[in-house]
Amino acid sequence: MAPTVRQYHLYPTDHIPNSPRPLLHYKHVLATKPGKACCDPGEVWDLFTKNKWNVAWIFRYSDTQLSHFHSEAHECMAVLSGTASIRFGVADLSDDLYENTYGLAWERGGITLEAEAGDVFIIPAGIAHKTYDTKPRASSLKLPSPGSAHGIEADDPRKSLSEIDLDGYTMMGAYNGGDWDFVQKGGVFEKSWAVPKPKLDPIFGDGEQGLVKVWAGNGETALGRKVSFKDGNAIHAPLAPTSKL
Repeated sequence: MAPTVRQYHLYPTDHIPNSPRPLLHYKHVLATKPGKACCDPGEVWDLFTKNKWNVAWIFRYSDTQLSHFHSEAHECMAVLSGTASIRFGVADLSDDLYENTYGLAWERGGITLEAEAGDVFIIPAGIAHKTYDTKPRASSLKLPSPGSAHGIEADDPRKSLSEIDLDGYTMMGAYNGGDWDFVQKGGVFEKSWAVPKPKLDPIFGDGEQGLVKVWAGNGETALGRKVSFKDGNAIHAPLAPTSKL
């Protein structure tokens, strides 16, 4: 059976740029280990790296976190174990984690999706996200992958990730377009919107099920001309080369 691909369009708010490209949710797209309710991190690493997405971390999540977005990179989050809710598209309006999670201290709007092992989320640069209500519950955030969460620092990354004993709610994060930052709100919205479209989907590669077809833009160099006038006559010149989007 073909995997379910869901799209969600999230528009700018007072505090969050969000994106003209849709958030993508691939439901049950990753296989779990035989007899277990978790995915093999090594196999997921293989898939992401084959498709030119840079794996940065595996986190075991605590009950909640601050809402944030990444201004310089698109993010792929793969759920390896457990379940959680993820709120997309809106900012926290307080640093009080209880109030901005279960109270009213967050922007109205956005969308909340339920996540479980085998799910993948493709998050365009600029779209806010916040993971909460994780199960099994863990008391604190933990980084079980080697390194500083900006890459897997191991001689054999695949082997290192495969040997991690997953517990609680865990996700693997991979990025395309740049390194991740952690922006809670504000900034220059256009910066996020200009992050180039990836050439490959982290799951489907160049297939039409994923972002290659769904996200706008094709990476071609802009075509056209520069026009000026002298003595009433038009003068045409080629456009200067620009970075591909």
